[in-house]
Amino acid sequence: MAMKVVILVNAVIASIWCAPPRRCEPGEEFLGWCKTPVEHKPKCSDLVLGYCDDMPYSHTIFPNLVDHRNRDDVEQSVEYLLLSVVHSLLNGECTPDVRLLGCSVLTPRCEGGRALRPCRSACEAVRRRCTHAFDTIRMAWPYFLDCDRFFVGEEEGCYDPLEGLRAEETPEMLAASVAPEEPATILQFVYHTHTQLLNTLKRTAANCPDIARTYTIGSSSEAKDLLVIEFSNNPGQHELLEPEVKYVANMHGNEALGRELLIYLAQYLCSEYQLGNSRVQTLVNTTRIHLLPSMNPDGYELASAESNAGGDIDYDEDGRYEGHITGRGNGQNIDLNRNFPDLTSIAYNRRRHRYHRTDHIPIPDAYWFGKTVASETYAVMKWIRSIPFVLSASLHGGDLLVSYPYDLSKHPQEEILFSPTPDEQVFKQLARVYADSHRTMTSNNTERCGSDFTDKGSIINGAEWYSIRGGMADFNYLHTNCFELTVELSCDKFPPEEELYTAWQDNKEALLSFLESVHRGIKGIVKDEDGRGIKGAIVSVKGIRHDIITAEKGDYWRLLTPGIHIVTASARGYTRAMKKIYLPARLEKAGRVDFILQKATLNPDDEDYVPSVPSMGTYERFDPYNQFARYNTRDAAAPGIERQENPWWWSYFARSTGTAPNWLLKVD
Repeated sequence: MAMKVVILVNAVIASIWCAPPRRCEPGEEFLGWCKTPVEHKPKCSDLVLGYCDDMPYSHTIFPNLVDHRNRDDVEQSVEYLLLSVVHSLLNGECTPDVRLLGCSVLTPRCEGGRALRPCRSACEAVRRRCTHAFDTIRMAWPYFLDCDRFFVGEEEGCYDPLEGLRAEETPEMLAASVAPEEPATILQFVYHTHTQLLNTLKRTAANCPDIARTYTIGSSSEAKDLLVIEFSNNPGQHELLEPEVKYVANMHGNEALGRELLIYLAQYLCSEYQLGNSRVQTLVNTTRIHLLPSMNPDGYELASAESNAGGDIDYDEDGRYEGHITGRGNGQNIDLNRNFPDLTSIAYNRRRHRYHRTDHIPIPDAYWFGKTVASETYAVMKWIRSIPFVLSASLHGGDLLVSYPYDLSKHPQEEILFSPTPDEQVFKQLARVYADSHRTMTSNNTERCGSDFTDKGSIINGAEWYSIRGGMADFNYLHTNCFELTVELSCDKFPPEEELYTAWQDNKEALLSFLESVHRGIKGIVKDEDGRGIKGAIVSVKGIRHDIITAEKGDYWRLLTPGIHIVTASARGYTRAMKKIYLPARLEKAGRVDFILQKATLNPDDEDYVPSVPSMGTYERFDPYNQFARYNTRDAAAPGIERQENPWWWSYFARSTGTAPNWLLKVD
């Protein structure tokens, strides 16, 4: 019985001491039966938060305007985390404006024991200037920067949280800051998975529907889309006298820098066109630009996985830096830059013939049976035959230079031998455009990659560097009208992510200048007496044994160096037409040279007999044995995004806070 009493008493005592405190009646607090609640009155305290220590005041107050009760609450909040990284997120744009604005809410100014609210006008000015920066990274305007909710008007006694920043600005800086109509393009310098690449290109085209579209030229061996984004003032159509130019990157899957540069270039062209950049607008309005960021998405996935795993670095037999070797080939382990038809050997074998040509050489039948033709190679060959490309560059990695055809040595026993095309001077001029516009390519102070061609201006004939058979550049030149160069972007084929920004700055001007160089030389239309364009007419330049043929409506483009040239237009069933032209050194756009051909019945024995393009029927007959009959190129990709992915920054915030801050996501 006594034991039960003791247990009961202990239980009662425990219940008294453990019960939640209740409001004290008069006199009860002295008996210890209750506790008087401690009221935390807001009071001014020193502002000691690291990212807000440059505010134009030194005292703040808690709870703050978003109900953080103390400094620890602020430091652990996702709002404060956002302010700490906003400079990196926005690539320096709109900072410190956004950070100071956020600090005025998280650490409000305290005077006389109360919080002063920041001015609505200051908030609205920053939002007008900076909303586009958040839109670019697909981030919503932060809720705690709601100008109507957390900010007040001047008549309510507000203060300007940017006054300290304003005091340090010169009149010129202030004038520049109030130009929200022309903010700079914001790019995120990160690597993209294949899905992210597709989504980014499609989203970019959707943002600029008047000047951009995406289309698929085929699939990789593992059925990944080879997606192209096109820029033109009339996307989807070839316009008369508007030259076509292309960039191709990531041909070798482990050479990843070019892939990212073309993604950035696409975003840059879209954004800058909309922002009124006159240079970009002129370029897009006068040129049809095609960007294929990844010709080898299968190889890239392998290389990316090895890079993330920290694979070994390789060097070739000459000691040149190779980088991570896995993923160089496609999913079938085929080196795509050795997989095109070897037309260079055919051109060399025909040099002794009286009418030998180095243009529009047909694909030999043996090609379709002598090797495995990769689906990526097949898709690109069909692509470059379907559009009258004038100029092209293939972006690679592993060195820092520009090389140009021929890439195959003209001597079978000499692997390194100067092997020029008939257009040697034109190719050198084009190569110099890229090399000279690059920030470091021609500098003697730049670290080289084993080979050093700075004495040549960092440009080199491909075969004089090292010889390859079946390369894409030689195929472009010998099978079509297109002049293609190979650009080696950096020593590191797969540079760390933190180096992507510098690489973009190094190459941006060169990428734009090379696109603009398609407007050098001459252009025009070859017509008959009735004014109709003649398709397939031959345009020849005296002294250069490489002709081009006119496009569907008779228009042509002929890249040439400055000087005097004799140009001839001819077509079967017409008389020749010849003109002498002079191209000044500083001509800013292609000279217009039209030809009118008169119909005539010509005898093959006459001196004016015009030989047709060799084996034109064979040239038009692509894949005559239907080796790829099963290969069906899909229609142009429909507008939209394949599947929605969280932005690149999402995992950082979710991982750092342990929650999913959905208010950061922009709802389209």
